[in-house]
Amino acid sequence: MAEITKTGYFTKIIGNFGENLVCNWLARSGFDVALLDHTGIDVLAYRQATDERLGITVKSRTRLTGTENTCVNLLSSRRGRDDRQRIVKACEVFACKPWIAVYVEARDAADLYLTSLANFDAKYGRRPDNAIDTWSMAPKYRTQYDQDPAVKHLCIKFESKHWVW
Repeated sequence: MAEITKTGYFTKIIGNFGENLVCNWLARSGFDVALLDHTGIDVLAYRQATDERLGITVKSRTRLTGTENTCVNLLSSRRGRDDRQRIVKACEVFACKPWIAVYVEARDAADLYLTSLANFDAKYGRRPDNAIDTWSMAPKYRTQYDQDPAVKHLCIKFESKHWVW
């Protein structure tokens, strides 16, 4: 498979793809979903069968060969930002619980992770000494995510036919 070549609009495209992938898999799981253009959350999801309401921030990244294990920056508290508070506030407005989705693709595969902010804080993040909470993609953490039933995980394998330019 050919290496990834990023163009100027690539970040926007991958961001849209990650948000739509989250919507697709939630819809397949019985949720009504809507993409939002709102500070703090990107997707609003409601599952009538369980009366669950999720407000989801989606972080999408592409990793070039050799950087597949690089972490994803999730929530910053640098330079006057408070991403965590933005998510919590948006979820209060929409009467939903805060969730985090992380979509990371590399040359041959992609992973989509989805978990509640509460689960992330309890098990993987919320270190008071860090100005940025991150989602680690190191093998040790990937194993932990796979063993945690509170982390939904979708793995996609890419196989191309004649897709070389």
